[in-house]
Amino acid sequence: MPKYVLFGSYCENALEKRTPYRQDHLEGLKQQQEAGILITIGPTKDNTKVFGIYDAENAEKVKELIENDPYW
Repeated sequence: MPKYVLFGSYCENALEKRTPYRQDHLEGLKQQQEAGILITIGPTKDNTKVFGIYDAENAEKVKELIENDPYW
């Protein structure tokens, strides 16, 4: 399957805003990794950007996963 790269910016005060959704977010990422779709994902050192690599059937699948994430 093709690889897809995610690179995005966090909103202002992202660390505080995402706290209530963290557990659901992490559980979703774990499921994606176990399914072999998510290779890696995480924030940049300064916590202003996010970087991820997906191994998915198509870009639409990656978009669906991202938009269904509680942090979206």
